[in-house]
Amino acid sequence: MILFRKVSFWLSVLGIAALTFYGANVQMALDAPAPPPPVTPPVKPYPQGGIAASGLIESCQENTNVGVPVNGLVSKLLVHVWDQIEAGQPLLLLDDRDLRAQLVTEQANIKVAEATVARLQDQLGRLKAVGDVRAISSDELKTKESDITVALAQVEAARAAVQQTQLLIDRLTVRAPISGTILQVNTRVGEYISVGSKPPVVMGSIADVQVRADVDEQVAPRVKAGKGAIGYLKGDTTHPIEMKFVHIEPFVVPKIALTGASNERVDTRVLQVIFAFKNGTDRPVYVGQQMDLYIAE
Repeated sequence: MILFRKVSFWLSVLGIAALTFYGANVQMALDAPAPPPPVTPPVKPYPQGGIAASGLIESCQENTNVGVPVNGLVSKLLVHVWDQIEAGQPLLLLDDRDLRAQLVTEQANIKVAEATVARLQDQLGRLKAVGDVRAISSDELKTKESDITVALAQVEAARAAVQQTQLLIDRLTVRAPISGTILQVNTRVGEYISVGSKPPVVMGSIADVQVRADVDEQVAPRVKAGKGAIGYLKGDTTHPIEMKFVHIEPFVVPKIALTGASNERVDTRVLQVIFAFKNGTDRPVYVGQQMDLYIAE
């Protein structure tokens, strides 16, 4: 009994000591200074206020998602990422074998229609060459002339069908709508592309780029047209980028470009303001990068 009481006493002492040691360590951890952030946050560049915003870099006049006119297989891919493209230059070709087979038949129909015209004109010429007018009725001559008119119309219809098929074949060559740089290629030769699916080619002009800044709707009334901004790329606060105002989009939209901050609200509605700047060669920026912006007031 005495031994049991001694063991209980020392166990109690040991427990109190452990709790005291744990409490001291917790207090030391609370009193320890917070570690510095891995990247120094940007400093507001304007002494007289400034509106903070986040934004995404886009090519000048926005990125162009090039689509296809019809569903089909990719038979040739003519561009690669970083290629400099002029407006109207072919980007890719869709399989056109069915239309080319149809074109052969339609071209043959032209020859058939032209031969029909030639035969009817020859018959009309023979009728008119008859010396005795009593041997040929006027109704027969008019009917033959009408047949020639119909045959000529059939020739024009056959030629129009050929022209239509040629235009449809030419449409299967997807061409660049603007001059710019190929930013992304999302297809390969032999893949099937559907209308409305992921764009096979994304392009845009990146010599000059623009930033689509999201301004919280609560501070949107403070934004003034014509005011410039200074931006910092994510992870680089030592190289501020001056930007000029382009325009305000007069339609408040739900925020979709999230920065990943722990206190960020995902149900925020934002006013989008567009700023532009020259893309440098020594420190280039890339389409899709995030930026922290401060808009002048």
